[in-house]
Amino acid sequence: MNKTKILLAALLFLGLAIRLYDLTDPPLDFHPTRQILSLQKARGMYAQTGADLPAEERAYAIRQWKAVAAIEPEVLESLVAFTYRFSGEQTWVARVYSSLFWVIAALFLFLLAREFSSAPAALAAMAAFLFLPYGVEASRSFQPDPLMAALVILFWWAVFHWAKNPTSYLWALIAGLAGGFAIYVKFVAAFFVIAGGLGAVLGRESILQTLRRPQLYLMAALGILPGAAYTVYGILAGYLGQQFGGRFMPALFLSPTYYLGWASMLNLVAGAGVLIAALLGLILARSRAAFSFLFALWLGYFFFGLYFNYHISTHDYYSLPLIPILALSLAPLAEFFLSPFFADAAAPRLRAALALILVGGLLLHLWNLRAQMKAQDFRAEPAKWQELSSLLEKDAQLAGLVEDYGARMEYWGWRVIKPWYAYGDFYYHANRGAQFDFDSFFEEETAKRDYFIVTDFDELEKQPLLQERLAQYPIAFTGKGYVIYNLQP
Repeated sequence: MNKTKILLAALLFLGLAIRLYDLTDPPLDFHPTRQILSLQKARGMYAQTGADLPAEERAYAIRQWKAVAAIEPEVLESLVAFTYRFSGEQTWVARVYSSLFWVIAALFLFLLAREFSSAPAALAAMAAFLFLPYGVEASRSFQPDPLMAALVILFWWAVFHWAKNPTSYLWALIAGLAGGFAIYVKFVAAFFVIAGGLGAVLGRESILQTLRRPQLYLMAALGILPGAAYTVYGILAGYLGQQFGGRFMPALFLSPTYYLGWASMLNLVAGAGVLIAALLGLILARSRAAFSFLFALWLGYFFFGLYFNYHISTHDYYSLPLIPILALSLAPLAEFFLSPFFADAAAPRLRAALALILVGGLLLHLWNLRAQMKAQDFRAEPAKWQELSSLLEKDAQLAGLVEDYGARMEYWGWRVIKPWYAYGDFYYHANRGAQFDFDSFFEEETAKRDYFIVTDFDELEKQPLLQERLAQYPIAFTGKGYVIYNLQP
């Protein structure tokens, strides 16, 4: 086994190991609202298969599954629910799957980077993909995004090979299946599938030449049909009617908040240093095929951000697909800096010093990532919500300003709660032209509710009108981290 294979295996092992650290901590470290949504779906599916649950809890779990929004196909949720049959309901199951998807994607990213750079540069690109701090955190979450990113990378690898050999039906078939499944898993993948396909083709021949190839139409059909079929069915069935609403707001193009928000998300996901280094790598791409491909990926992300302008400036995980683009763009830069160390005339001691610096730096980086994970501990959360639930009558109707729009209460407390708007929600609806009268809105949101629960006190500080209104009601229960107001004294 040569050195490249040893380093490849070591990086993949470390990439998986850091993601599985602190495995059993509840998944509240990264966009918990979205992760609990998937947990609810998986539990409902598991309950429907005859899980060993009390009849009342089984019925509740199935109702919750049916009630939550069904925007994307429940691919990962189905896989997790199936695994529950053997593991029992464990919140860490999805973390294992998402981590595996990301690490497998890293292998294909290495193979793709190897097409236009040296082995050391491709390893550097893979290391960036595996160990960028935001990527580590996001790629272990219970969301469709890690699976989508893995399938997009598989498509890029296959379509790049097809562009080299455009008469190959095999590469067209692999690319079509990977791209189609990526779009099926999450529709936004279409931006990156289309961009990767165009970039691979235009780096080698003209569009007119490509349009004459029957393999293109096989690839396009496989790419379009799964996602299109799901979307049409979902719209006709009624559960996808609002999927595309609220994503594009033309008024934001005139607002500095949009551009500052997008820049803030870029800083969070990548950081200014990595972003600048990746753009330098794009410029340093030597071959036409590599530059065309990488440039198209950046354009795909740019147009994606223009269309999903509200979410790209407020939701950091919308920039998750940028991570593989950054990693691939770093390959030419890595080759530029690493090539002197691997030249025939390079002294062995120079290579040894480089290896020592890189290995030491990576281990220090992993230790810091581990420390950040260890600093967060959510193991007390399930008991907290179970305690809150036990304080109230079973038939009590609840509203509240609570974390994650009440998802924690619904999942661990087995109680439905009507969530009060966060400050950001008022801002979002105001941008869409909504007008709010606080008193009318409060009466509407708390109508026929018995209790109003507050656990998110940071959010309460941002809403003085709500503080004043709640002060008019008696406190039914209070404890560490919660206050429960009686709306029907």
